[in-house]
Amino acid sequence: MNIYDLAKPESDRETFVTFYQTGSLKIEGIRSHLTRPGIEYFQQEDEWVILLEGAAQLEMDGELRRLQKGDFLFIPRHTPHRVLSTSNDALWIAIFS
Repeated sequence: MNIYDLAKPESDRETFVTFYQTGSLKIEGIRSHLTRPGIEYFQQEDEWVILLEGAAQLEMDGELRRLQKGDFLFIPRHTPHRVLSTSNDALWIAIFS
């Protein structure tokens, strides 16, 4: 499988594909095309994400974060966060532990 082959979703959707999962470790590929805020997450695990393509705006613990291609972010467990918007070609890798 090639991560760049993940299909781009329709507007205001995200597609999640689990690449690997064992015990407390999960690695996901995510394609996003959001023009309005997504749901707020409050996860039980830590999350590290990297934006491989596109641009995104996130709200994390009440603060705006703007990400461009190559930017990464660590989101500690129990930290409220959500994606506010993305370009139509946003491609992420997320690692949960």
